[in-house]
Amino acid sequence: MPSRVLTGLDAFCADVPADLRGARVGLLTCPTAIDHNFRHAVELIGSLDSLSLVALFGPEHGIRGEAQAGDHVASANDTRKGLPVHSLYGASRIPSAEMLAGLDAMIVDMKDIAVRYATYASTTFHVIDAAEEHGIEVVILDRPNPLNGVAVQGNLLDPAFRSFVGGHSIPIRHGLTLGELATLYAREQGQRAPRVVAMKGWRRSMWQDETGLPWVLPSPNLPTLDAVTLYPATCLLEGTNLSEGRGTTKPFEFVGAPWIDPDTLAATLNGLDIAGVGFRPIFFVPTFSKHTSERCGGVQIHITDRKALNGPALGVQLLATLRTHAPDRFSWIAPNDDARPYFIDLLAGSGRLRQAIDAEERPASLVAAWQAEAMSFSERHQSVALYRD
Repeated sequence: MPSRVLTGLDAFCADVPADLRGARVGLLTCPTAIDHNFRHAVELIGSLDSLSLVALFGPEHGIRGEAQAGDHVASANDTRKGLPVHSLYGASRIPSAEMLAGLDAMIVDMKDIAVRYATYASTTFHVIDAAEEHGIEVVILDRPNPLNGVAVQGNLLDPAFRSFVGGHSIPIRHGLTLGELATLYAREQGQRAPRVVAMKGWRRSMWQDETGLPWVLPSPNLPTLDAVTLYPATCLLEGTNLSEGRGTTKPFEFVGAPWIDPDTLAATLNGLDIAGVGFRPIFFVPTFSKHTSERCGGVQIHITDRKALNGPALGVQLLATLRTHAPDRFSWIAPNDDARPYFIDLLAGSGRLRQAIDAEERPASLVAAWQAEAMSFSERHQSVALYRD
C-alpha cells in the first residue's frame, strides 16, 4: 500500500503562514497541482479567506496543459474564476512588471519531473529572477520528485549552453524537488531564496507511484511514469531526425524512423545488455511531429528494473547505436542560424555528446565522464536537501 504523502499545497491550505494572511498573490501552476481528492490549487487557494488570489500564470503547455511542446500559449482570462491568466510561454517567458503589479507574493505549484530538459524549472527560475527585481516573495508549494530524490545522473550543463531547456548548471537527472532546486538556483544566483512549503511523509527513495498521490500527466507527451522515467534518455532524440515517439500512444517509449530495420536494431540494443531495459522491435505511424503519417521501424523500450536504469547513459547508447545503424540517414537537427548551437548541444549541455557520437567514440568513455560530473554534484545536492529517508 503506497504511503500517503501530503504536498506543500495540502500544508499551505491547512495553515496559511501568518505573514501572508491578507496578501494579494499570483499563482504559477499547471494541471498537476491537485490534492488527493483531485481538487486543483486554483480552486483551493482561490477559496481561502485568508488571502486574495488575483492572477494566474501558466508555463509551457498552458495552465490547463493542452498545448503541445513548443506551441506558444496566449494570455487570457480564466473562465472559472474570472482571473487574468498570464502566459509565460508566449510573447514573453519572463513575468513583466505589469503582470506582477499589485502582488505581494508569487506562489508556485507544479509537479516538475526533475529532468534538466523539462521547462517548468526554467519558468520557475525566471519567476525568481523577476520577483527579485520587483521585491516580491516567491513561495514554492513542494511536490515529490517523481523519479525519487536519490539518483543523480548525467553531466553538468556548461553555462555557455544555458537555455530554456537547461536553465542552470545541474545534472540531467538532478534528484531534487522543485522547492530544493529553486533554493539552489536562487542561492547560487545570489538572490533571495524562495519560501518552500515542505511536504509531509515524502522520503527521498520514493517514486511517484509510492506516494499515494494521483498521477496527472505533467505534459501532453508524458502520459505515464514509464515515459517520465525514460525521458532523460529519449528526449535526446529531439536533437536528431529520428522520432522519439511523439504522435504515438507511447511517446518517449517508442524510438525509430522510416529507414530503421526494427529486428536488427532491437537485436543490437539487446546485445549491449543495458541495465534496466529491454528492446522490442516495432513499427509505428506518428500522427504528428517527426515523420507524420510515415511507417517507422524502431523499438519500444521496456523498463525491466527502474532502479538499475541510468537514463542519460541509455541516451548516449541509443544515439551511438542509431547512428551506426544507418550512418547515411542519421542527422542532427541543424540550427536555423549558424551562430546558434545545435539543439542537441542545448539538451546535452555542451557540444561534447554530438562530437563524441560523430567521432564514433566508445559510449562507455563519455558515460563514465558524465557520471563523474553527476557525483561532483553531491555536495550541492545535500546543501539544499529538505527530506531524508
